[in-house]
Amino acid sequence: MQQWTCTQPGNFELQQTEIPARAAGFSLLRIRTIGICGTDIHAFAGNQPFFQYPRILGHELAAEVVESDRFSPGELVTIIPYFNCQTCAACTQGKTNCCENIQVFGVHIDGGMREYIAVEDRYILPGTGLTADELAMVEPISIAAHGVRRGKIQAGEKVLVMGAGPIGLFTILMAKILGAIVEVAEPNAARLAFCEENLGVNSASQASYQTVIDATGNKSAIESGFTKIAHGGQYILIGLQKEAISFIHPEFHKREATLMSSRNATIADFQYVMELLRTQQIPVKPFITHRFDWTRVGDEFLSIHDPSRKIVKAIIQGNK
Repeated sequence: MQQWTCTQPGNFELQQTEIPARAAGFSLLRIRTIGICGTDIHAFAGNQPFFQYPRILGHELAAEVVESDRFSPGELVTIIPYFNCQTCAACTQGKTNCCENIQVFGVHIDGGMREYIAVEDRYILPGTGLTADELAMVEPISIAAHGVRRGKIQAGEKVLVMGAGPIGLFTILMAKILGAIVEVAEPNAARLAFCEENLGVNSASQASYQTVIDATGNKSAIESGFTKIAHGGQYILIGLQKEAISFIHPEFHKREATLMSSRNATIADFQYVMELLRTQQIPVKPFITHRFDWTRVGDEFLSIHDPSRKIVKAIIQGNK
């Protein structure tokens, strides 16, 4: 089979290798569609935390069952790419998304930019009623859903989302589904226009918000968000970057503000998002703006972050 390996920052190699063997309790899957995540882009650029090279990227996946004792051959599925230990303090509390020994598929261990993968059955979710495009979008939407759920956002709540990349867009969507009044902080005119046209959301206009959610992973943006929190409000960090962040303690303290992180997603988030997709409350078509052929991965990643391309969400079609 073929696989794309990021051997070092800025370089992909198309390699030939053996189809993985399937052990008991695992299923052999053929990759149909791969969503390109900000994590993949940052890994390729060399600025992704928790990362080592060489690595096969890819964790936003739609796949077809080839061999399995639990699922039917030909069945479309997606996977929860956060492989957990089940025994640490986080796991025993049901917080498998932040397992102390977590192995994220495509980050800590080799991922899905290959023709076939063997995955433990407990991480596989049947895609009944969903298309390959929808299944490849479940994981990033679930990250947004988890962040919104962490904040216990209510109808009518004023929410500011920092950043209108894919996770930011999905965060806006998840908050609006709950009835929140959402605005966005986004300097890119094309992304802001996308928010206005497809989500009915305008640029930030208020001094403060009950909930501020960062989806940028940008140090300057994250730090600026502290000034946007209303008294008694909260700040949720979905975005991630390598450096220390700072804020003025008295300003934060006088607000009695809450600061929290949001990492990955749980099975409950995945199931919630898949039900929203099945009931057509989440349209994926407007978000998928670019499709890449399997053979073009190495070339496309060289310019995938170029603002002039106006990429919202790009997906890779699996090798035929």
